[in-house]
Amino acid sequence: MNSYRNRLFVIFIILTGSILAVLGFVLGQLFPFFIQNFSTETNIDLNKEEIAYISRHFNYIITFLLLVSLVLIGCVASYLIRNLLDPVENITQTARELTKGNYRARAYAVGPKSIVELRNSINSLARNLQEIEKTREIEEERLNTLIENMGSALIMIDREATVSIVNRQFLNGFDLNIEEVKGRNFLTLGLPEELEKFIDHVFLTELPYRKQVEVVVHQEIQYKQVYGAPVVGEHGRWLGVVIVMHDISELIRLEQIRKDFVANVSHELRTPITSIKGFSETLLDGAFKDEKMLLSFLDIIHQESNRLQMLIQDLLELSKIEQHGFSVNLMPTSLQEVLIRSVELTSPRLDEKNMQFDVDIVRDVTVMGDFNRLIQIFTNLIANSITYSPENTTVTLRIKENEEYGIVEVEDQGMGIEKNEIARIFERFYRVDKARSRNSGGTGLGLAIVKHLIEAHFGKINVESEVGKGTCMKVYIPLKKSN
Repeated sequence: MNSYRNRLFVIFIILTGSILAVLGFVLGQLFPFFIQNFSTETNIDLNKEEIAYISRHFNYIITFLLLVSLVLIGCVASYLIRNLLDPVENITQTARELTKGNYRARAYAVGPKSIVELRNSINSLARNLQEIEKTREIEEERLNTLIENMGSALIMIDREATVSIVNRQFLNGFDLNIEEVKGRNFLTLGLPEELEKFIDHVFLTELPYRKQVEVVVHQEIQYKQVYGAPVVGEHGRWLGVVIVMHDISELIRLEQIRKDFVANVSHELRTPITSIKGFSETLLDGAFKDEKMLLSFLDIIHQESNRLQMLIQDLLELSKIEQHGFSVNLMPTSLQEVLIRSVELTSPRLDEKNMQFDVDIVRDVTVMGDFNRLIQIFTNLIANSITYSPENTTVTLRIKENEEYGIVEVEDQGMGIEKNEIARIFERFYRVDKARSRNSGGTGLGLAIVKHLIEAHFGKINVESEVGKGTCMKVYIPLKKSN
């Protein structure tokens, strides 16, 4: 705009100067004739030298006046151009700001009526755009709030199969963060295979689809009610798909527990009760007269009654832990002291199989935990390692830590666990080797109790296992926070 103004000013001055120069030249040429006519009419006798002298001075005066006029005209022209072009420049700059998205910009141009009307129109447009932008921001904030707090996992995938929208529930559910998800192809996120197949189905059919899928997340089986639908824009243009997942794991788990509880408890109780009943009937039928047989049968009845008592105690313990409001007494606790006590309690069973402990503790770690409950956790894990390991092997205990957790690893050289069974070992009554577990006196409730106790400590447990080589249980308990 400044260069345009300068060019206009230069052109105006050149044209004005040219006209004045031509006018001055014409006047300079005509002036001697005016002098001669004037001298003739007034009878004043002027010779040629005098006429030339007067003409020369007249030319000087004319030139001076022309220069003065040119300067005055230039000033007037600059003023007029500035008053005409500056408002236009101000309005143009405001329009540029609006195109950049700065809807707070306003024009302050003054001038002719047309300029004022143009300014008012631009300002009215800016106010309308600002209101629209404010409304859009409010609606976007409401939408984001709804998406983040809807309680279900949501992910929107565009036409190119890249993630455009994802909420916190989805990220937390699959241990992802927004940086590694937004703008990435959904097939590169490492989602469970069943979920990827579901999304592919919605992409291929472009029709709403609902299905219950079973996925494994962090070695835990989860059940999701998944709903997928195509996203259609204006004029029927297909924009992508949206996937909403409701976690129904707790409902499925409760339903399964309700179905299996009676069957499992009946099955677990049947063996000891049958043994006790059978041997007692045999004794009543006259076998008590044989002292050797009497003692043998009474020993079996005693063992089975102990097994029955253990099962009932574990059921009561699990029921207590699962009650709403159950909590543990969290206080600064030494993991080293917990492991020492756990080792003392399990050493007799270790000696029976001629096994040994390998303790790897670089330094002690203090966590927030319940001392007795932590002993219960690690005693159970160590006892399992001993039970499922052959004789003359080693159980390794390690204490580590990271930024958030104190970590205890219990590693054995036992039979190992199949990958497809790892997610189920924390279920009630689930046994990897059912026959061996019963022979060892296990109730199938130990790991279920362990998992609930760890969760009560706000911790977590991971399982690494290889069939034929052994299993490593990693327990994470939150560290004591430094003041």
